[in-house]
Amino acid sequence: MPSRRVQKAAEAVREVVSWAILTELNDPRVRDVTVTYVEMSGDLRQAKVYVSIMGDDTKQNLSLQGLRHAAGFLQSRLADRIDSRYTPRIEFVLDLGVKRSIEVSRILKEVLPKPEPQPDDLDDFDDLDDLDDTGELEESELEESEDLDGPNPADEVGPEVNLAGEPPGPEAREPTS
Repeated sequence: MPSRRVQKAAEAVREVVSWAILTELNDPRVRDVTVTYVEMSGDLRQAKVYVSIMGDDTKQNLSLQGLRHAAGFLQSRLADRIDSRYTPRIEFVLDLGVKRSIEVSRILKEVLPKPEPQPDDLDDFDDLDDLDDTGELEESELEESEDLDGPNPADEVGPEVNLAGEPPGPEAREPTS
C-alpha cells in the first residue's frame, strides 16, 4: 500500500498530465485520451500514467505512440506546475480495464438467457382466453374486472381533513362569491 504522500503526488501528476494533454498538446495522433490513474514509485522519480483511449487497436496504438513522443513536453509541464525535488519520469501505459469490462458485458448479454414471463404471473386469471396476443387483458375484460372490485374509495370526495383529523375551520374555507 503506497503512502499518503505518494498517493497525493500521483493524484497531482494525474491532474497536471491530463490537463496538459487536453489543453496544450497539439499532436493530431492524440485524441480521445483519458488519464485513468497514475502509479508513482516510492522515491517519486518514476510515474506510470495509465490512459484509456477510445477507438480500435490501431487508433489506440497511434495515440499511445503520440503520448510517448510527447512525454518530454509533458514532463516539462509537470516540472512547471509541481514543486518537488525531482520531476518524475513519465511512462505511458494503455489501460485496458474499460475495454475489458465492455467486452465482458457483451459476452454476458449473449450467454445469459432472456427473462421470460413466469406462469405464476398468469395464475390470477381464470381463463387465459381473455388475454390478447401481447399477453394483456382485452379491453372488455379489463372493464369487467374493474367493476368486480367494487367502489374505489379514492373516487369518493369527502370533506377536507387536516393533519389532526379535524375538518377545516371557517378561516380555511374559501369565500364564496
